[in-house]
Amino acid sequence: MAIRDFASERLFVTGDLAAGHAIELDHDQAHYLINVLRLEKGARLLVFNGRDGEWEAHLSDVKKRSVVLAIDALRRPQETGPDIDYLFAPLKRGRLDYMVQKATEMGVARLRPVITARTIAERVKVERMRANVIEAAEQCGVLRVPEVFDPIQLEAALDRWDQGRTIIFCDEDNGAGDPIATLQQVRRGPIAVLIGPEGGFTREERGRLKLMPFVTPLALGPRIMRADTAAVAALALVNAVLGDWRGGPS
Repeated sequence: MAIRDFASERLFVTGDLAAGHAIELDHDQAHYLINVLRLEKGARLLVFNGRDGEWEAHLSDVKKRSVVLAIDALRRPQETGPDIDYLFAPLKRGRLDYMVQKATEMGVARLRPVITARTIAERVKVERMRANVIEAAEQCGVLRVPEVFDPIQLEAALDRWDQGRTIIFCDEDNGAGDPIATLQQVRRGPIAVLIGPEGGFTREERGRLKLMPFVTPLALGPRIMRADTAAVAALALVNAVLGDWRGGPS
């Protein structure tokens, strides 16, 4: 595995990456490099797009409002990671930002906001979530950028669920039990982790989830956690037992 370089600036780009390619940055990215980082022509940085790995590049053309990057050499091949969907009831702005960033760092493949009966968040800003995903990936050396989906009602998500993907349902009312032992009984393959809203799931939601054959309830211990804390705890457990923390993706 290539060594990660945390000393160099990293930038997410949307264009294809290959040796000899040139990419013209959008206005915001050009402003960031020129006016915030004060980079000049010839300056080197790392770029990635979530598909083609991490590449070394340099500023080949710098103008007042535009920058062109020349792509030089591959530094790290694209990484994959575990096939984990993260389903969550959106939170209020600051805590949602935190949760999205941490889920990205924990290696999820997709972020799927679901609206539950007790979801109290303001209007969900999907573009803001995507921006937080990119920021987290840039800062933490992550190469796989999770896909962010539009919000959907929990009931609708369950109605159309692919039953080949097990849902790990983090049940706040199920404090007893060994979470490691529970996860060891889950079949390996595509999985999803479901975290509820700040007020928890309703009795009806919990009842439906527990009746579904592809749902596994998971206890997260005797203490009630905030939703953003529960997300980190649950994803850590899942990665340790079913993900790529034990030497290979699920």
